[in-house]
Amino acid sequence: MVVLAYILVTLKSGAERDVCKKVSSFEEVVQVGELYGEYDAIMKVRVEDLAQLDKFLTDKLRALPDIFLTATMIVAKEYKRE
Repeated sequence: MVVLAYILVTLKSGAERDVCKKVSSFEEVVQVGELYGEYDAIMKVRVEDLAQLDKFLTDKLRALPDIFLTATMIVAKEYKRE
């Protein structure tokens, strides 16, 4: 079962571009964008299962020193325009 999730990230001030460039190279990350507002970045992540999502969040993403806070939303159903 493939799991898709959006992760909103709050970063240390000034680290936005460096962190976005770094996480864009992670194999689990499909897309990354810088944001204005309450959160500094958003990323779309695709993994094989919830255990792999947990491993990604804990071992890769939250291990980065400039990550202050994350909020993860797991996609329940995805719609595409045909």
